[in-house]
Amino acid sequence: MNRYVAFLRGINISGKNKISMSELKAEFEAMGFSEVSTCLNSGNVIFTGEASDIKAMIEKRIIVRFGFEIPAFVIKLDALKDIMAHAPKWWNTGDKSWYDNLIFILSTDTPADICTLVGEPSKGLETVQIYGNVIFWTFDRNAYQKCNWWKKTACAGIAEKLTIRTANTINKICK
Repeated sequence: MNRYVAFLRGINISGKNKISMSELKAEFEAMGFSEVSTCLNSGNVIFTGEASDIKAMIEKRIIVRFGFEIPAFVIKLDALKDIMAHAPKWWNTGDKSWYDNLIFILSTDTPADICTLVGEPSKGLETVQIYGNVIFWTFDRNAYQKCNWWKKTACAGIAEKLTIRTANTINKICK
């Protein structure tokens, strides 16, 4: 049995797509997963299990049970820990003036495709780096509105291709 993390995009954001974490946990258990826990209130689920297509299974269950489509990004916990072990030196330094994110791609696009689509990071204000199938991204908290990636990752045509988690969230999950 493998340990997995599911990042569900768009749960409990601005009062939309509300799912309590206790209900979400119960649904994962009903799907046959064990050692299920949630992290924060934004659709981060850690669980143990085996299935042929966990992502599709989760997405279908949410539609049936809650009535809305929620894209899921599923990754083995060990793979997530490997990603964190290869984080760039500038990412997640503890400097509170910078905001660190990890971008997971929900679409068939590659990280390079996403970088091309979003464009160059704003010089001196944000930095991006690809590792495997994720993108490390950090930006200056005080100048976020001037950051190209901050604006574009929330735009139609791009936003639905991604799910983004903060370094703090990833650190809590990888403990």
